[in-house]
Amino acid sequence: MTVPTTSRPGLVLAICCAGIVVVVMDISIVTVALPSIRRDLGASVASLQWTVDAYTLVLAAFLVLAGSAADRFGRRRVFQCGLAVFGLGSLLCSLAPGIGWLIAARALQAAGGTMLNPVAMAIVATTFPAPAERARAIGVFGSMSGLALVLGPILGGVLVDGFGWRAVFWVNVPIAAAALVATSLFVPESRAPRARRFDPVGQVLVLLVLGSVVFALIESHRLGWTSPGILGLLAVAGLGVLGLLRHEPRRADPLLEPRLFRSIPFSSAILMALLALCGFGVFLFVATQYLQETRGMTAPAAGLCLLPVGLAVLVLSPRTGRVVGTRGPRWPLVVAGTALAAGGAAAAWLGPATPLPVVLATFLLFGVFLGTVNPPITNTAVSGMPGSMAGVAASLASSGRQTGTTLGVALAGSAHGVWWLVAGLGTGLVALALFGTGRRAAATAHRAATLFDELSLPRPTG
Repeated sequence: MTVPTTSRPGLVLAICCAGIVVVVMDISIVTVALPSIRRDLGASVASLQWTVDAYTLVLAAFLVLAGSAADRFGRRRVFQCGLAVFGLGSLLCSLAPGIGWLIAARALQAAGGTMLNPVAMAIVATTFPAPAERARAIGVFGSMSGLALVLGPILGGVLVDGFGWRAVFWVNVPIAAAALVATSLFVPESRAPRARRFDPVGQVLVLLVLGSVVFALIESHRLGWTSPGILGLLAVAGLGVLGLLRHEPRRADPLLEPRLFRSIPFSSAILMALLALCGFGVFLFVATQYLQETRGMTAPAAGLCLLPVGLAVLVLSPRTGRVVGTRGPRWPLVVAGTALAAGGAAAAWLGPATPLPVVLATFLLFGVFLGTVNPPITNTAVSGMPGSMAGVAASLASSGRQTGTTLGVALAGSAHGVWWLVAGLGTGLVALALFGTGRRAAATAHRAATLFDELSLPRPTG
């Protein structure tokens, strides 16, 4: 692998954090702008759903391809392309004359975002090769990711209240432009030692599986789980999985390397990312609805109520990164899962007359969860993969998070007892952390990574 050399690793980390902040923030910032968008553009409820889903679906579907392209063409080059596309998409969103144009611009935004989210993580991982330094850097990077997700509604509420809904997209343009210039000046290039060939069939199958599952979840509360359309979508997803299992092992350079999932820590990290962000997706969607509709708060006030979550993420993520670097990921993940389970159980008792301090204390549990879950998941995923495939490792972890967030929002709209579902996800996260991050599992990951580095030479298609 080409190892970047730079005398300013801290500046490289800051540039990557700026890229991830705008991508992740746009997942949540638009939610507080939806009522204004509906009034100004005459949008239907379904169109508003697509305003959100067009972004998250594109992100979830193409993150792996973007990570693989970064390993092939160079991570700095792909990161720069992502910044340019994301900035252009944001500008078009702010100028959209109708809801259809806005949805299309959101998809373009997400196309740029796919080249920022995993690639920035891979740049950080390769800029800090020492395990302890890498863990600390990933801790800072994770704090920015989690903080951006939480601060989105806060900033969005202020911007919508003061300048209108278009301002939530304007804010991205100067950030993307400044990051693009800084990347050209300070971020060194890095790539995998051998260019991996693209896998178009694998990409189509991944898109088919994710798209079918997400569409089924979104539409299940309207059509019902036993409707022919939902059953058909689930059947398509199942066939897509079977196609991936048959196709990918036959490829010399598969989009998804099936043997990598034999690493217990890596597989556990992907599953934990899915469970964890599914729980947080439920929280983010339901909490904003609870504050605005049940308690009658304004958008800025509702956003400020999420401030304890953001502060907890800001304080805990860097410290969690240091703990992961010195003691491993197990106990931070146990703390995260316990906080998620406790937060879900406590939120089940919230009502319109619940004292605000109790509400904020409950939200703080979710902040503890988010502040302690991202660094160990990211570090485990990247460490469990060969160094020559850091982009793929980062993109798989990001895809797990994005898919989890999307599933969480979909489940929040259709499930009863949704907070008890969150508590169950937290309990599952604790169990998975105890099983998947032990010393024996870490040794398995080391052996697997060594083997896969040896197998990075071309193989017959079989």
